[in-house]
Amino acid sequence: MSDRVAVYIDFDNVVISRYDNLHGDGAWRSDNARDHRWSPASEDPIDVRLAAAEVDLGAIIDYAASFGAVSLSRAYADWSVPANAAYRKPLVDRSISLVQLFSVSGTKNGADIRLAVDAVEDLVRHPEITHVVFVAGDSDYVPLAQSCKRLGKYVVGIGVAGSTSRALKSACDEYVDYAGLPGVQPPAPAAHPPKKAPAKKAAAKKATAKKAAQKVDPQPDPQQRDATALLVRAIRLRLQKSDEEWIQASDVKSQMQRIDPAFKEKALGFSTFRKFVESRSDQVESRVEGTQQMVRLV
Repeated sequence: MSDRVAVYIDFDNVVISRYDNLHGDGAWRSDNARDHRWSPASEDPIDVRLAAAEVDLGAIIDYAASFGAVSLSRAYADWSVPANAAYRKPLVDRSISLVQLFSVSGTKNGADIRLAVDAVEDLVRHPEITHVVFVAGDSDYVPLAQSCKRLGKYVVGIGVAGSTSRALKSACDEYVDYAGLPGVQPPAPAAHPPKKAPAKKAAAKKATAKKAAQKVDPQPDPQQRDATALLVRAIRLRLQKSDEEWIQASDVKSQMQRIDPAFKEKALGFSTFRKFVESRSDQVESRVEGTQQMVRLV
């Protein structure tokens, strides 16, 4: 039986911790970021800070998928809060169930209690689940992690640096910092939006960048670019679980299909996965050992 994974995200905890980690302790509260209706393309100072601290949900779910097929995933928050509501599309796109929690004491929404109850019920109802991934940092989750281990589950913790309890790290079978997940780019937080360049200079700069991109980009088709990015991310995830420099292409393909079940090399014009990989020689190197194709990042 293949491994199956359950993912539980204390969403408020992660979003606030990420923001404070980048912009300073207490920045979320002092900026009143919770009630800010933000747009990633805006130059408003708080929008810029929220965009810099944006949580990459794809990186979280893809990492969880490196342990097996993700059977269920839940995110807990007050979704009426503007800063949380801004994540609705990426959450829905990743098939993450949104659990609504209303604040009953001004700041505390009770996510730890509701998450713990749901996790235990899920594990009893679905004994086929082998791995549990918690995306949170509170020490409140230590008893839950210990209970999951007593039930024979492999417990993985994902937290934000500086906000995760040492006790929670110890309670997990495996722990990783959010910033260390494959695909998460280290942001360059900016307290103020960049100054606007003169219109003519900005237009010239944009045109030059566009020409340069067209010149160096060998894969103008968005589907091909997405497939390359998927391949690279899958290899990085597999490398995290291996001490070897080269890994089997078959394992990489399985990882890609766990991340994106719609991936099919034939739909991209390749008769075999080997030919698909070989077409990405600028990013991925491959060789054959016996009957196995082996790959590594360039």
